[in-house]
Amino acid sequence: MRRNRSPRRPPAVLLGAGVNLIEVTRALAVAGIPSAIAAPDQDAARLSRHTTVVATHNWSDPEAASGEDRLIQRLVSYARTQPGPPPLFFTSDEALLFVSRYRDALGAAYRFAIADPDTVETLADKARFAVLAERLGVRAPRTRILAPRPGAVPDDVSRLRFPLIVKPYRRDRGWHEVVATAKKALQVGDEQDLRTLWRPLAALGAPVVVQEAVPGPESRVESYHVYVDRDGRTAAEFVGQKIRTMPPEFGHTTALTITDTPDVLKQGRELVRVLGLRGVAKVDFKRAPDGELFVLEVNPRFHLWHHPGARAGVNIPALVYADLTGAPRPASGPARAGVRWVHPRDVSSAGADDVSIWRWIRWAGGCDAKAFWAWDDPLPLIAAVAARTPFRR
Repeated sequence: MRRNRSPRRPPAVLLGAGVNLIEVTRALAVAGIPSAIAAPDQDAARLSRHTTVVATHNWSDPEAASGEDRLIQRLVSYARTQPGPPPLFFTSDEALLFVSRYRDALGAAYRFAIADPDTVETLADKARFAVLAERLGVRAPRTRILAPRPGAVPDDVSRLRFPLIVKPYRRDRGWHEVVATAKKALQVGDEQDLRTLWRPLAALGAPVVVQEAVPGPESRVESYHVYVDRDGRTAAEFVGQKIRTMPPEFGHTTALTITDTPDVLKQGRELVRVLGLRGVAKVDFKRAPDGELFVLEVNPRFHLWHHPGARAGVNIPALVYADLTGAPRPASGPARAGVRWVHPRDVSSAGADDVSIWRWIRWAGGCDAKAFWAWDDPLPLIAAVAARTPFRR
């Protein structure tokens, strides 16, 4: 374990994995704030010069819950070695739920900006959020949560209009194996398509989300990002839009841009107000062909968008850190529109759009924020590439 380089103030302690973890680390580094992390073995963020490894924990492993008591002990022990209670950040759904459910045990040693327990559970549970959205009159795609079993498709689906989106209830590696796709969701055009998909879904043995589709590519997904302090004031906000994903449909974000779209700001603010949210949140919308926005989900946690947000002048993790440690808040916003972020896998996404490799290199080189990569901190990218490269004798 490397020695903390800033003994006069505690590091931010980050829980999570993958691109969200390293990009929140990057956002903090922009403000000169060191990070300590609890991450899976071989996670790319472990090699960053900005991080100290506190614990090893595989957040995506269903069996990881069996080690939560040990993780709490390790985190509390680490916090007691610091000059003050460290801020605790959560960069995945699993880490969010962990902090929320153990907030009493962790709160003795840490400080965190998080929504109240019921709000966290509601936003993390797609069934509960769908019910809440209907009750609040939020414009969201009509949704059903189903438990596929061998046999006929339930009658509930007949109340929805095709085409439909089908996706796992929670992130599940088994989903990709059973339905043989790298996509986070699949679109079905009619009842015959759904019946064909139903058989493998029944083998999954887990609930699925069935939702009316909002037509259009992934570049129609826009988002509102906010930090609401404990007094209910909006301390920082910005908006952005996806450019590409991998796979191109229902994939993970590989390129994005910061925007200043007025209706996304307005509707994001209103939804956060109605929900009474505190802490950080990301509201995902999809713009329909008629220009209207549909709410897809609300994620009350830290995420990869915070790195380009910091480059655009709105560093939400740094603001949270300041509030939780009693330091002065850094200057913030409004966000500079046009700041771009790119992931190394975007080269494949761009290729699917017939963008040549040389054109993509020029475009990516001009991006303000690059996932995993910084000239003064190159090892995370090397680790990320190595993790995806199979070893052959």
